[in-house]
Amino acid sequence: MSDAVQGAGAKPITNDMINHPPHYTQGKYECVDVIEDVVKELKGMDAVDTANAFKYMWRWPHKNGSKDVKKAIWYMMNLAKRLESEGR
Repeated sequence: MSDAVQGAGAKPITNDMINHPPHYTQGKYECVDVIEDVVKELKGMDAVDTANAFKYMWRWPHKNGSKDVKKAIWYMMNLAKRLESEGR
């Protein structure tokens, strides 16, 4: 958050849970930037399922552990079922 939004003299926010939550900012890249690149050639639900699976796999060690892995699997299975039903 910029100083203008925080107000003059406000302490800087060190853990921005809205714009840059720590479970998405581990390592060299931020998750949202990588997802944008990963799904740039996908459309519709293919992009949604891929992005969500990627997001949950990215954050599992830093947030919800096995729950996030199970969510990623759900999105991957949803994608696989749709691809199979469409003969792709």
